[in-house]
Order: sequence, then C-alpha cells, then structure tokens
Amino acid sequence: MRRLVYSTPMRTRFRGIAVRDGMLLEGEAGWGEFSPFWDYDPPTCVPWLRAALEAADEGWPEPVRDAVPVNCTVPAVGPEQAQRVVRTSGGCRTAKVKVAEPGQTPADDLERVAAVRDAIGPDGRVRIDANGAWSVDEAVRALGELSRFDLEYVEQPCATVEELAAVRRRVDVPVAADESIRRAEDPLRVAALEAADIAVLKVQPLGGVRACLRIAEQIGLPVVVSSALESSVGIAAGVALAAALPQLPYACGLATVSLLEHDVTDAPLLPESGVLPVRRPEPVAELPEAGGETFARWEERLAAVWALMRQDHLS
Repeated sequence: MRRLVYSTPMRTRFRGIAVRDGMLLEGEAGWGEFSPFWDYDPPTCVPWLRAALEAADEGWPEPVRDAVPVNCTVPAVGPEQAQRVVRTSGGCRTAKVKVAEPGQTPADDLERVAAVRDAIGPDGRVRIDANGAWSVDEAVRALGELSRFDLEYVEQPCATVEELAAVRRRVDVPVAADESIRRAEDPLRVAALEAADIAVLKVQPLGGVRACLRIAEQIGLPVVVSSALESSVGIAAGVALAAALPQLPYACGLATVSLLEHDVTDAPLLPESGVLPVRRPEPVAELPEAGGETFARWEERLAAVWALMRQDHLS
C-alpha cells in the first residue's frame, strides 16, 4: 500500500495546534487519510485507521445527493477577523463559532458571535461550539446571553452526557453532541438519556462511513457531519457520509480545508455557493513538506496502530 505524509501550518491556531499533519494511504478504491491527533494513544487511533482503510480498500456507499451544504468555521479570533472568515467563506449561509476558548472571557465570546451574526445577516444560521469547556451553570448563563443572536444550536456545551442532559432541560437552545458520541464507549447513550437534539458524527474517530451510517440509524437524531481537520482526502470521506444519509437537515462542518495553509491536492474541497461537491480529490505528487523525521514518526505510529487492530481482530 502506497503511503504519503503531509504537514502544513494552520492559518489560525485551532484546537490548540499550529501544524496539521497526517498520512495518506492508497488502495484499490483510492486514497484514505489516517490523521489522528498526536495526543491520542494507539487504542484511540484504531477507528481512525479503520476509516482510512475503508476509504482505500472498499470505497463508500452510493450517494443520494451530489452536493453537501456546509458551514464556515470561525476560530476563537477577534470580531473583525471573525467577520472576514464569514465574508470569505465561499457563500456559506451557516457559521459555527468557537466559544469558551481557554484564556478568553464570556465578553470575548459575545463580541465574536455578535460580529458573526452581523456578517452573515438575519437570514443566516449561527451555531456555537464550546468543546465541553463549560460547567452546567456556566453553559446556562452563557446561553442566556448568546441566545439573543438566534442560535441554531450549541455543540457540546459540557463534557459529560449527564451534563448535556442537564443543560438541555434548562435552556431553549438545541443541544448537539460531538465528543459525547465520538469519544464515548457507548455513542448511543446520548439518545438514551435524551441529552441532545442533534448528533455530530466524524468519520475518522468513529471508524468509517459505514460505521457512522449505522450509528446514525440507531441513534435516531438528526445528523451533522463534521471534520477532524483533515486534508481534502479526509474531507472527502465526510462528504461521502453526508451524501449517503437519507436526510440532511443541517449544513455540515466540512469546510475546514481553508484552515490549512496548504492542501494535498490541486483541486481542494472548498465551498462554492455554500456547498461541497461529492468527489474524491487526488493528492499531488509533491505533498506539503513533511520531512524525513515526520514521515518516520507516522510510519512508527501506523505500525503500532495496525498491530493493535490486528490483535483486536484475532481476539
């Protein structure tokens, strides 16, 4: 199996990282991406490898739509930069705004969300993502302030499923679950505890497009497909999932290639008129420079995760 490694700076520090790197794997069906973050241990990386191998060896189910609506993603930046993100987003009519950034204040969140609402206009949709950073009381207090901007939903306001359920009972803003699904031993517990109105699914962390389709069917909630900050090769898997879902009532969080300084293809998956086409980009021969040390690091990681995956299969 042919393997390539990429490494690129982020345009804005995001999820605490300034450089994004990953490995691309080529099989009979095409290219897949294996790019778990470096703070993940090998067992956590197993589904990420399964997703890459599905893309490379099997391909994906047939789509039921040929384009997927997407939101732009606004990092924890100042209000002026937040407005620039919205206005240069390729026509996105939905914006997801990061809030609860460590070292920032509720006033920073308020200014950022106000700026985004102003930029996207009264007919656009605004959703926020706290990445589990708030307590229940903090979430209720923050949403009491931010709800004036007509929020579509709040994504992962608190860390635990029980906290999500508590917030959902106390606020009118719909609640979406992300980490409580993709990092949980039982991703269906969110539905069992009535802790969310919307399920956010990410292909790599959940083990592939087909695995996500099974969760979507079982969880019984509207689905938003989101990225894990992949290159266009990895984003194509998210687009394939969104294209295969029977219903797609919300814009998906897949327009994140613009957060990377460089992509791995000459035909990146970037939104036009607020949508991404359903297609599979091919990596260029010369990838964003990773260097020998980075390549060796990814080879070592692949071997460790591959061994764990085979061990799980044999047991």
